[in-house]
Amino acid sequence: MVSLIKGLLPSRAEPLAIWTWYFLRPVVRITFLGRARYCPVCRSRCRRFLSHGPRSRKVHDAVCPVCLSHPRHRLAWLFLTARTNLLDGHRKRLLHMAPEPAFAQILRRAPGIEDVSADLDSPHATVKLDITRLDLESASFDVILCSHVLEHVPEDRQAMSELFRVLKPGGWAMIQVPVSNKPTFEDPSITEPAERERLFWQADHVRLYGLDISDRLRAAGFEVDAVFAHQLAEPDRLVETGIYPGDVVFHCRKRGA
Repeated sequence: MVSLIKGLLPSRAEPLAIWTWYFLRPVVRITFLGRARYCPVCRSRCRRFLSHGPRSRKVHDAVCPVCLSHPRHRLAWLFLTARTNLLDGHRKRLLHMAPEPAFAQILRRAPGIEDVSADLDSPHATVKLDITRLDLESASFDVILCSHVLEHVPEDRQAMSELFRVLKPGGWAMIQVPVSNKPTFEDPSITEPAERERLFWQADHVRLYGLDISDRLRAAGFEVDAVFAHQLAEPDRLVETGIYPGDVVFHCRKRGA
């Protein structure tokens, strides 16, 4: 359902459509009234989540109808609130790559956070930037959020190096990508959208990462911990929030001076 609606809209209209959806939240809450599902991002309960994804990889009961968060957003929020100092109220400069609308309002209101949102194409970003050539000062951000971006970037090692460069010593980054149970697979000769979708899970992906993405992140300079969903919440809570136990967040730190 969500994919179908997005596919029918021009990219410039997407922010307005999302704003309208948020404006209608009271109606949405009544329509989906229930207790079976819980979204930690907007703290809403509902009877079910919405479906999402292309027909070949359709995922049912996945997207929160209130804030439109996906399982990866809900996992990220569990991680950010349980394992980081993001919302402790102290002053931080945040670089948010490919900003998620589900987080935008929360981060905008959070005390102490100077939020710089960036993307090459997204209408939700405030700054247009190429992640492989960030026009930003070195060591200028305390925190970086980068979710489901690197799998779209042919020069991902360069992008990782750029993220490391602009992060302050002692700062940290949260990085998420789709991860399979096999080593990272990429082949630049694969350009056919249908074949990319089959091999990389989406037509605009250029690789499918495995857990060995940690090695690439370490090569860029980061200290890396892989944090799995089952480390952040009990099994019943993961079922309730629609988060897959094996999904993972990469907590990347830049050693302090």
